[in-house]
Amino acid sequence: MFSYKLSEKAELRLLEERHAEELSDLTDRNRDHLREWLPWVDHSRTVEDRKTFIRSSLKQFAENNGFQASVWYDGRLAGVVGYHNIDWQNRSTTLGYWLGEEYQGRGLMTAACRALVDHAFVELGLNRVSIACAIENEKSRAIPERPGFRQEEGVQHQAEWLYDHFVDHVVYAALAREWRRRSL
Repeated sequence: MFSYKLSEKAELRLLEERHAEELSDLTDRNRDHLREWLPWVDHSRTVEDRKTFIRSSLKQFAENNGFQASVWYDGRLAGVVGYHNIDWQNRSTTLGYWLGEEYQGRGLMTAACRALVDHAFVELGLNRVSIACAIENEKSRAIPERPGFRQEEGVQHQAEWLYDHFVDHVVYAALAREWRRRSL
């Protein structure tokens, strides 16, 4: 199974069914915080809903189509980061992520995304990783901006329906050749 140490206190682990209750608790504690930017929150109410999500992410992993990793901090589940499917023909993927409010400001998600981008380029041999964020979601936008993703990809107008309104997304991208030069 996938596991990656981010720091002395933080690591990534492949999501497993045994994490469903803790994932449900984290989601419930952060429901208002997450609902502002994530459209799935109202449809994820029970531990069984979280198990269904975990099963689908394990299927995604088994089909070599990416994976969803849990972000752990000091032994507690802090959030989720993962690939939204892999386009093998074009060697590209997109990243999605969320973090419990109490875990923000520690550099956890920046480190987690950096690790998944490294994994995508080095281990999976992908060429492009993109991240789309709501324009107004400044905290989420800071994640790709810190390690140097390019914002040149533009804006997707009314890209996502959030309960009662559309939000525009800004699209960031990193390319393998540019990423390797930055990490030398």
